[in-house]
Amino acid sequence: MGPVTAEAAVAAGDAKAFQNGRQMAAWLKARAAAIRLAAERTCCSARAKRGDTYLRTLLIHGGRAKVSAAERKSDARSRWITGIEARRGANIAARALANKNARILRALMARGEEYRKAV
Repeated sequence: MGPVTAEAAVAAGDAKAFQNGRQMAAWLKARAAAIRLAAERTCCSARAKRGDTYLRTLLIHGGRAKVSAAERKSDARSRWITGIEARRGANIAARALANKNARILRALMARGEEYRKAV
């Protein structure tokens, strides 16, 4: 996540409005299980329009960038990403990473902490 995503997250609202990161990820529709085929939808519901579209887009695009870079790395997160990509495909891996990042983002914002990179 970069500075643009951080600014979008702050502009989206108070992270304490969500009880946990799972609720925030669901609100953003960043969960990998939320993917549906467009052909199955007959109309657009109000539920599909919830969440911050811009923030969701930034998280998913960031996930796509990490998925493409993960195959050249060997850290724990990159191995996790390549495992999901091998089993489910690149788009699902990007969604899963967006979900994970949304949960981390919510925790950091709710606690008022800064991100500490794992060593």
